Amino acid sequence: MAGELPFEKPLSDLREKIKTLETLAAGNGMDFSEEIARLEERCKQLEQEMYQELTPAQKMHVARHHQRPTTLDFIQAVFTDFIELHGDRLFADDLAIVGGLAKLNGVPVTVVGHQRGKDTRDNIARFFGSPHPEGFRKALRFMQQANKFNRPIITFIDTKGAYPGNTAEERGQSEAIARNLREMAGFGVPIICVVIGEGGSGGALALGVGNRVLMLENAIYSAISPNGAASILWKDASKADQAAEAMKITAKDLLAFEVIEDIVEEPQGGAHRDLDFTAEHLKTKLWSHLQELRAMTPEELKEDRYSKFRKIGKFQIAQQTLAEEQQTVELADEPSEAAAAGGEPSTEKAAQPESAQV
Repeated sequence: MAGELPFEKPLSDLREKIKTLETLAAGNGMDFSEEIARLEERCKQLEQEMYQELTPAQKMHVARHHQRPTTLDFIQAVFTDFIELHGDRLFADDLAIVGGLAKLNGVPVTVVGHQRGKDTRDNIARFFGSPHPEGFRKALRFMQQANKFNRPIITFIDTKGAYPGNTAEERGQSEAIARNLREMAGFGVPIICVVIGEGGSGGALALGVGNRVLMLENAIYSAISPNGAASILWKDASKADQAAEAMKITAKDLLAFEVIEDIVEEPQGGAHRDLDFTAEHLKTKLWSHLQELRAMTPEELKEDRYSKFRKIGKFQIAQQTLAEEQQTVELADEPSEAAAAGGEPSTEKAAQPESAQV
């Protein structure tokens, strides 16, 4: 099957056997109906088992699938009356960022997102979805316009990270990302962010400061790509699968951590299997959250956004550890049984955790 991932090969081989038997039956007039039915039943069972609980590493590969729907695919499927805008009015038009005006169920909105290419030539033109500073400034221009005219903002996140080359650094990559973070935090309109593929590093966060953050079921979202983490930890980028398992980058993990607010269902095998299915579920989620946010005042929206990011990062385990350390210190301060009986007190100093020492 075209576009299959490595872990999907057993399923692909089974489908190929079914296709071969169907061809033989049609060409030779032989009856393979029982064998085909048995293989089809096995195929359904294997498909259910395979996609029921994908590992983080497998989800990473699905999120990076070259046929996975892009921002423009979702814009065309979810919105109407889309008018694409171009340029940052400062330097150039970065094709790694796309956006413009559209309507969601008749409500005017501004949409903006990362755009990967569909083939090699397109990917080169769009820098494989990794924006330069002018791309982030282009996105900021669209969002500032939306804030001025009181239009909700919907962003689509799908990048491995900001473009890492010298040209980007020379034109102020870090400043461009930081400015987007600051400006998005202060907008008085609803902002909904959707991670549709891979959301990596500051390149993703530059479009990720929203009142609500949604993720497609097989998308991933992290402060660094698994490849980058593997390069740092093991000096070997090929261990990205191992890094992905440890980084808690899936939608299910991030929902539990309250980094995101909702998960958008995908068809079995990933969004590239059925764009209409995914787009319909995404549209329903977007409309539900937008209706809730539109009822808020500008000040309430800012406070809601502030509260969302302030609550990220809980320290329940750390608090429990501190309580245990305090108990250890108190026990160490109590006189030993030998001293209480009149004997010599123990000369051994109770071992204290480093964090409990002054």
